[in-house]
Amino acid sequence: MAELSARDSKLIQYLNEAYGKEKQLETTLQAHIPMTDRAPYKRRLQQHLKETKGHSRDLERRIKKLGGKAEEISIPGGEAAAQAASAVQSVAQRAAAFAQGSLHAMRGASGSEKMLKNAKDELADEWHEIAGYNAIEALATAVGDGETAALAKRIRREEERMANFLERLIPQLAKGVATTEIPASERHPTGGRRARTSRARTRAATASRSRASASSRSRTAASRRSAARRSGSASSSS
Repeated sequence: MAELSARDSKLIQYLNEAYGKEKQLETTLQAHIPMTDRAPYKRRLQQHLKETKGHSRDLERRIKKLGGKAEEISIPGGEAAAQAASAVQSVAQRAAAFAQGSLHAMRGASGSEKMLKNAKDELADEWHEIAGYNAIEALATAVGDGETAALAKRIRREEERMANFLERLIPQLAKGVATTEIPASERHPTGGRRARTSRARTRAATASRSRASASSRSRTAASRRSAARRSGSASSSS
């Protein structure tokens, strides 16, 4: 087996990091899809799962073409050390993906809550991948590997489209949580204050009208008494 150059070893290292993340995301998406009851969201997850599997295959092919092996880390010191490191990395990645998938299957009290938490995790994964592919593209460009740079750029654009979808979706899911998890009387506290203020104003207006009516009656009575006294005085004079 030919010794890898420092250039190819570094490219393979970065590509393997991306490959491991794609394989982890496959497990995550497979756990999320059955938990999703919003049809457009589920279709987008299914589409992205296909994209993610395609990314893994493309990365594996590129790693092999550069002389490496998917999930293998080239470490100075011999093939045995590299294989041992590869085995440790592979087990750790599968364990992390399995644990994450199990956690996602149990989380949240309602469907809306689960979908919101899943979408937030998916967005974090997408931005993690976008950062990785930015680094791969820049590294490959710097060392004159146009094929690797083009691959990283293409995959990154697909990750960015998924991230943009999730950024638009998350506010909608948060509103769904508000509707399903929070009573209507607590979702519009300002409306409740306005209602209480309106009732207070109504009571004040009613009291004011009552006082005005009482005052008017009092003036009418006084006017009648005054008229009666004048009438009595006139009769006495006669």
